[in-house]
Amino acid sequence: MFKDIIVGVTPTGVDACAVEAAVNFAMKFESNLYLVHVAGMEQGWGSIETLEASGETGRLEARIREMYAPLLALVPNASVQVVAGIPHNELLRLARKKDTDLVVMGPHTKEYEEKRAQMWGMAGSTLERVSQKARCPVMIVHQSVACKDPAFCNILVATDFSEQSECAVSYGGQMARQYRAGLTVMNVCETATDSPQGRAELENRLKDEYGDRLQGIEKCAYEGRFGRPAMEILNMAKQQGCDLIIMAHHSKADDPEEAFLGSTVVQVSVNAPCPTMSVNRHFDLRCGLMYDQTGQAVEVTAHA
Repeated sequence: MFKDIIVGVTPTGVDACAVEAAVNFAMKFESNLYLVHVAGMEQGWGSIETLEASGETGRLEARIREMYAPLLALVPNASVQVVAGIPHNELLRLARKKDTDLVVMGPHTKEYEEKRAQMWGMAGSTLERVSQKARCPVMIVHQSVACKDPAFCNILVATDFSEQSECAVSYGGQMARQYRAGLTVMNVCETATDSPQGRAELENRLKDEYGDRLQGIEKCAYEGRFGRPAMEILNMAKQQGCDLIIMAHHSKADDPEEAFLGSTVVQVSVNAPCPTMSVNRHFDLRCGLMYDQTGQAVEVTAHA
């Protein structure tokens, strides 16, 4: 399903979980895998153009290869690239060049455990900028991910009924058909008190909004909840034993390339029991089998 995967790395090893997940996906899907570190700004050098000439990029590449040697041994054709520049620019440039299907990212900071959500919500962070402009989904991994077969059995899509969330629901539907996985589509209302009638109204609205496009998915459920969105999404993910959460990367913003990563996505991604996939526009799965509404397998070759 994923033919080309990029994972952002640093020489600190804080991204080990993201690298492990990317390696597992690359093995499962026989993907091309690129480990990319962008050197320059965080090291404090005055001129990033001097990095290659000084041999610093070569030393960093050797360090990363040594750090991840056991994982790289599992994907012999994996590429390790260290480039000088601004992190989000270079990651996006390479993703466009390789026509990447998936970008995998971890916390990207030594202070991750202490700062957590504050770091993820910081304007201008690499994760935010990549999520805004990526032409493929961005998977956020903050803990070890088990390699299962099939890769995804229970998928949770959280929607706020915005136009952007429609893209997340559509992608979740594609993945559910691809893996014949269970799919739960949920909405959390913050403005009303929980009641059986209220939940029923939310669930009926979910069916009205998304039922037609999700026809043919055997295990598809609609769940309405009341309370704090991040907390309810995390609770649902744990209750359902989900192995993937899909969300729009921002909340009800007019321009996905100007919006920052929504606070709900921030809180979910750094606390979720499984990877969180950030979606910012419509994407189609590439080079795989999906199933139409009659249950017949059809080959997919399109890619957004």
